[in-house]
Amino acid sequence: MAELKFPDGFLWGASTAAYQVEGGIENVDWAQAAREGKVPSAGQACDFYHRFESDFDVAVNLGMNAQRFSIEWARIEPEEGTFDEREVEHYRTVFAALKARRLTPMPNLWHFTLPLWFSKRGGFLHKDAPEVFARYCRFVIERLGNEADLWLTHNEPMVYSGKGYWDGAWPPFFKSPLKHIRVISAVAAAHRAAYTAMKTARPEIQVGIANIVVYVFVDWFWNHRFLRLIAGYQDFIGLNHYHHRKFGITKHEQESALRSDMGWELHPMSLYRCLIALKRYNLPLYVSEHGLADAADIHRPEFIQNAARALHRAIGEGAPVKGYFHWSLLDNYEWTEGFTKRFGLVEVDYATQERRIRKSAYVYKQLCERNALLDPAVNVGDSLFSDTTRSS
Repeated sequence: MAELKFPDGFLWGASTAAYQVEGGIENVDWAQAAREGKVPSAGQACDFYHRFESDFDVAVNLGMNAQRFSIEWARIEPEEGTFDEREVEHYRTVFAALKARRLTPMPNLWHFTLPLWFSKRGGFLHKDAPEVFARYCRFVIERLGNEADLWLTHNEPMVYSGKGYWDGAWPPFFKSPLKHIRVISAVAAAHRAAYTAMKTARPEIQVGIANIVVYVFVDWFWNHRFLRLIAGYQDFIGLNHYHHRKFGITKHEQESALRSDMGWELHPMSLYRCLIALKRYNLPLYVSEHGLADAADIHRPEFIQNAARALHRAIGEGAPVKGYFHWSLLDNYEWTEGFTKRFGLVEVDYATQERRIRKSAYVYKQLCERNALLDPAVNVGDSLFSDTTRSS
């Protein structure tokens, strides 16, 4: 059995997002939409706001050395220009808990949800949105910037714009191609302003975004448009990856493909292809999200192993990959799907808040602790990464 070794200092972690796990967040656009019956309610979610220390203990026990999480903007700035120092101190305790456990933090400053006051004035389409967002980001960095080296401003801006302004499925529920294009540019402008403000406050930190990248053959608009808009305003790239799009496949291929509980095809080679595609930017790469909904925990063990193979091959071909964060540490609120989809390495009983580590998590534990994959499939060569191979 061969061993695929990873570089020293490689980060192995998992990701969470505030609204999806913390619970008790009611002053955001998503909570308002839930009160109006447009999306499921998040309620107490996983009660991560109070249970983060024990959840970080689980991460340590699973061999991880890093965690990605988000800071809830509406907690920090509940009213425009009014900042809640108690919430700043809460997140300081989160950082302290990570430090005590030797978990490298990767905080994200905005993960889809908007403070109600900001959404009511038009969100990122308001003319002063970049300055408002940059003010919030600078405030956090001035208070907490010495707690982490790696900071993300946005999470999946193309998903946010597509779901909220094209499909009309997410707040603010628009179906407007024009607004869709405008908000992409507006969010990019907000990132540029935030990057400048954050680096002015603490030049030593590294700032990037978590960008969804889909493996497609014609990928400029989806994968590269936003990255071009923020060129020169990022120190690293976070890659979120879940599925691919392939054109011209047969009905048999469609029906025979293995899929997650979200209906997304499990495709071993696409993570590798996306990492190779991002080499062109000459920036450090972190896989900031990668996972699958798999309530029965049937496919996740091999999914994790295939991810490691993809990472190792991409690194071997020159992709500067520095870390991998599985989505997610916990089962959580999955936006319009509510609590029906299970992405966690750790299963959550939402009625009792009991945690149960899934068997697949121990596959990840071995990978994290060894910083290597013991790989019986290492000799399959290119077949694992061919366009016709399916994960099993």
